[in-house]
Amino acid sequence: MRRWLPGFVALSAIWGASFALIKVAVDAGVPPAWVALWRSLLGALTLWAVLLLRGERAPRDRALWGHSAVVAVLLNTVPFTLFSFGETRVSSVLAGVMNATTPLFTMLFAVLTVPEERRPGARRLSGLALGFVGVLTVLGVWHGLGSGATVGALACLSAACCYGAGFAYLRRFLSGRPESVTALSALQIGCAAVELALVAPLVAGAPHWPGGSAAAALLVLGALGTGLAYLLNLGLVRAAGTTVASAVTYVMPLWSTALGAVFLAEPVGWNALAGGALVIAAVALTRPRRAPVAVPPPPKDRQAVG
Repeated sequence: MRRWLPGFVALSAIWGASFALIKVAVDAGVPPAWVALWRSLLGALTLWAVLLLRGERAPRDRALWGHSAVVAVLLNTVPFTLFSFGETRVSSVLAGVMNATTPLFTMLFAVLTVPEERRPGARRLSGLALGFVGVLTVLGVWHGLGSGATVGALACLSAACCYGAGFAYLRRFLSGRPESVTALSALQIGCAAVELALVAPLVAGAPHWPGGSAAAALLVLGALGTGLAYLLNLGLVRAAGTTVASAVTYVMPLWSTALGAVFLAEPVGWNALAGGALVIAAVALTRPRRAPVAVPPPPKDRQAVG
């Protein structure tokens, strides 16, 4: 019996559901910047509470705080806002498919910044090309690119690009740190909450009560999807290894598509299904054959994968 399987299913469901939860919030009128702030604030409170319960101290290294602030911009502040903005114009189904491109952008930035990744090989390069075709299929480029839906889709794609840059930065500057994953995650999400607290009131005004359903969605999105999911991911890595944990990326679009279609009655076009399949195949091609490097997903939304 694979004891890690329940955790794997739970994690993929939590991160896959993030896009439907974002949709509920923005449809209720919560501005994208405030969606990003609430999920970061609630996630940070959850992680700091766990940190204190474990008796761990907050890191004091100034360099670590600086790098964490940069990672927060790339993995939380900007992509959380972009996904929320994107979902004011596109379905949660499409946003979930766009999030699946994160490993492709991660590889691209790794090739550009990590010396040992400078020669990706023909197979992985073909995966990047296939992923590009998949994105164009999801966008339905044969219909033109001038609609508001295209703007929303490109915002979601830009968020995935930020994730890719953030994971490359994380690997280069923070992967070898001695601090626990809980401490690093709490510090990162805490920095994101502070950054968004400074920005959200300026760009979106004062917050307002969005209604019970939207408030519940934000609570789950923050405390569970941006907080406890980090710890669940760590447990999965320890129980099953990085290869199994990173495979959550393949399953998340299935959850986001199913939840969007069933609970939000969102249409699922053939091009979203076909393009999503191409993107997942591309991700499989870009995975290294040996010694895969663990890259944590967005609370995707993946660390906020969404």
